Amino acid sequence: METKDILKYVDHTLLAQTAKWEDIKALIDDGIKYETASVCIPPGYVAQAREYIGARLPICTVIGFPNGYNTTAVKAFETSDALDNGADEIDMVINIGWAKDGRWDDIENEIRTLKEICGDHILKVIIETCMLTDEEKVKLCEIVTFAGADFIKTSTGFGGGGATFEDVELMVKNVGEGVKVKASGGISGLEDAEKFLEIGAKRLGTSRVVKAAKNAEKQIKEADNSQY
Repeated sequence: METKDILKYVDHTLLAQTAKWEDIKALIDDGIKYETASVCIPPGYVAQAREYIGARLPICTVIGFPNGYNTTAVKAFETSDALDNGADEIDMVINIGWAKDGRWDDIENEIRTLKEICGDHILKVIIETCMLTDEEKVKLCEIVTFAGADFIKTSTGFGGGGATFEDVELMVKNVGEGVKVKASGGISGLEDAEKFLEIGAKRLGTSRVVKAAKNAEKQIKEADNSQY
């Protein structure tokens, strides 16, 4: 798979607490240049990013991030606010404690509430796989499908673990029709990214694929210059 084809699946991501507008702007510029699926940025920068980007690139942002234990009302407000500010896609974090308690109806209702707010906008549901048993992951694949979300996503990247090939394979096998899988957290580069896509992921949350593409361009340029 060519690098440009991998980049089309990438949510080019910067969610560090210390991210400044200068950093977000650089991320956006790279997202536009390399034609990524979107840029995924903190909610506080969405309005500024929308003004800067115009219609050149979709904006993704996060809700209930990274811990997921906000109330549904708070997540609903965050979602409405993000969409009003110009977000195109929403990545929400489930209440992981509810999953551990077996409160599946509450999780489903929360996802359904946010999807109703999103309407035609894409909703991705982060389940934080590193904190779950395989049985819980399978159950959440069912819940996300029943609730009508567009994607189920492995990880926040802040929970102590990221996407694994085994988890993505499990999720691809257990989601219902129309629900896609996003692998996020710990994707090391182009080789990793390509394998996640090969096993069925339809989005990748990472900044490293763009970095790898930039490094490859730099090496080609240096090689060309060395010939003269």
